[in-house]
Amino acid sequence: MPKVVFIKNGERFEVETETVGSSLLEIAKENNIDMDNACGGNGICTTCMIRILEGQENAGPMTEREEIMGMDPEDPSVRLGCQCMVNGDMEVELAY
Repeated sequence: MPKVVFIKNGERFEVETETVGSSLLEIAKENNIDMDNACGGNGICTTCMIRILEGQENAGPMTEREEIMGMDPEDPSVRLGCQCMVNGDMEVELAY
């Protein structure tokens, strides 16, 4: 089971998820972690932007929606939480 650590305003929330391939936003919602998502997780805003601090190799590939919203494929540590799929342990900072 992948372990995901969410950091928001300096506070750490560590959770385990049984579902590999879920988005960070889905995992946050399942664990009652407040993660902004003005568009409801459709990848058409940037309110769920995250920075991957550890485990970048465990993130799914950047999506076309992320690139359209200005995420830089040359810096895959900055992603949209609704589009970033979790395939292993990760530590992320929310809305940095």
